[in-house]
Amino acid sequence: MPDESIPRAKAREVVRTGKMPSRRPDRIVGGPGVDGVNVTARPRPEKKRQPRAAADTKILPMELQVGDRLADETGEREVIAPPYSTAGGRMVHARVQRIDQPASWEIRSWDDVKRISVKRAPAEEVKR
Repeated sequence: MPDESIPRAKAREVVRTGKMPSRRPDRIVGGPGVDGVNVTARPRPEKKRQPRAAADTKILPMELQVGDRLADETGEREVIAPPYSTAGGRMVHARVQRIDQPASWEIRSWDDVKRISVKRAPAEEVKR
């Protein structure tokens, strides 16, 4: 039987430093080891996330909040009332006002499944 002192010392060092894998192994390599199991775990590669502007998001119309800003070809508008749905939930409406004309408001409508682009105001600004 080969000398097992070197693998045991390496195993003790891994346990001592806390570098043990925190998940099940991706694959089992080799033949039977101690108690019939010889396992090697490979760390899972980290996912690279694309940085996205925190203020500009695409949401469903029912997720609109008071203070969200919408921009289109007619200008920038701010949501001033929570959204509501009609037509069995297939149409979503929200009351909005133009940023440059706060005295006027209108109701905008969207399909319930089409995402819309909004600029979300930070939490401190919404609490007026």
